Amino acid sequence: MDHIFDPGAFFDVSRSEHESLFNGLSLVWQVLGRLAAYLEYTAINRIECRIPPQTMVRGPVRIGKGVSVEPGAMIIGPAVIGSGTVIRHGAYIRPYSLVGRNCVIGHATELKYCILLDGAQVPHFNYVGDSIVGHDALLGAGAKLANVRHDQKEIAVVAEGKRIGTGLSKFGSVIGDGARLGCNAVCCPGTLVGPAAQVYPTALVRGVVPPNSVVKAAVGGVEPL
Repeated sequence: MDHIFDPGAFFDVSRSEHESLFNGLSLVWQVLGRLAAYLEYTAINRIECRIPPQTMVRGPVRIGKGVSVEPGAMIIGPAVIGSGTVIRHGAYIRPYSLVGRNCVIGHATELKYCILLDGAQVPHFNYVGDSIVGHDALLGAGAKLANVRHDQKEIAVVAEGKRIGTGLSKFGSVIGDGARLGCNAVCCPGTLVGPAAQVYPTALVRGVVPPNSVVKAAVGGVEPL
């Protein structure tokens, strides 16, 4: 069953300039354990775009060419933001955020200890904590990736009726390439959404959502597209 958790089951990592971060991993969530060291090495102070005076930037931050940063955003390093990305008013990028190229980080969206691969969009009122969002994936307005259990115990991934411990007390979701979450959808800690899957608005999702499937019901309710 381990192969269903391989990074390649969720992302075409060859598309990313950060491909090396995923090398040799058999469990996709293990990449989060590498993130801090990776960013401390790569997040040098280099900003290649205009930063409005009303925007706050603290700590080591690398921002690529052609990035559009609107007034009122807050970026705290270590963080890396790829070229062509749009950071809108009121965005809050917390330490240890790795953002790829041509992403959208929208108004009142908060990133915390997470990875956004190229083309990922979190454009309106989103929370992305301790999570990985794949290439060209989209979170609808108000969609949240929760990252802590109420009892603060270890987070497990539930698949095929089995619970697989992650060793993590903070772990949100893995959203595969091209997946779509509707407005106000919520992914519980330890949720894995496969590539090109769709989650309908207001759905509460947990466990593993297979690729090319759709979640319609309030809880679970996975079916093929």
